[in-house]
Amino acid sequence: MTAQALAARVAELPAGRGVVADATANLLRNRSAIVGLVILGSLFSIAVAAQVIAPFDPTRSLLDVGEKIYTPPCIHALGCPAAQPEHFAGLDQNARDEFSRVIFGSRISLFIGFTTVGFAVVLGVIFGAVSGYAGGWTDNGIMRVMDVLLAFPSLLLAIAIVTLLGPGLNNALIAIGVTQIPIYARVVRASVISVKELDFVTAERALGASSFRILFRRILPNSLTPLIVQGTLGIATAVLDAAALSFIGLGAQPPAAEWGRMIGDAKDQIFTSPNLIFVPGVALSLTVLGFNLLGDGLRDALDPRLNR
Repeated sequence: MTAQALAARVAELPAGRGVVADATANLLRNRSAIVGLVILGSLFSIAVAAQVIAPFDPTRSLLDVGEKIYTPPCIHALGCPAAQPEHFAGLDQNARDEFSRVIFGSRISLFIGFTTVGFAVVLGVIFGAVSGYAGGWTDNGIMRVMDVLLAFPSLLLAIAIVTLLGPGLNNALIAIGVTQIPIYARVVRASVISVKELDFVTAERALGASSFRILFRRILPNSLTPLIVQGTLGIATAVLDAAALSFIGLGAQPPAAEWGRMIGDAKDQIFTSPNLIFVPGVALSLTVLGFNLLGDGLRDALDPRLNR
């Protein structure tokens, strides 16, 4: 067969859908991922439309209009007298509408997750890429520092950092981000080490390309698949860790409507006003579940062995 005939046969073959199309198709076939997308889509919609959905200001006390603290939930559609003000999740210890605080808390949780993971990913990619590409003493030095950070339980290390920096949401974000840097650094380092030995990298090096171009233009774009999966799962971990820090008073400070802080403030009323713990607890659990399901779905969708 001549070269012209071979080229004609190849041109007749159906074109591939591409990596993105294959990954999207695999993702939409994964039931767990679809459930995660539905949960997260609802969460994003609630966060965007919080001012429309929430019936009250999340930081306003309703004592000045005659409301009482720890008022139980009142939903007119479920039989609550129409003469009583409607509060879907009751009022908290400061007579603030719990439902409104949970709605606005979705904004804080999403901000925590994406900000923290973004900070950790940027530094983790830099450290992991340089370590994996350079090798030698550079690799050993960076990875030993990462090993020291990994030697401590992440939450305990975050508590120690926040204790040094001082309580507050911003310091909690920094602390959680620092604890997650080694995770992304190790993921990127492993990917860079495997990709830098491939033929196209050798060809770039033979053509005289600089190390910076090879690393950031050739190697890193082909090492992002595990990073995307780990980042999605890391958002759930960051939201949960931030809630834990706020629960013990080291994260978000009053009057911020943060789910962990809301649970911590109402922990002594678990038997008298369980709604104050149940509602933000369910919201926190669903958020973490959504990101975990999506992360698992992405891991399966980006597996090239499924693109058959």
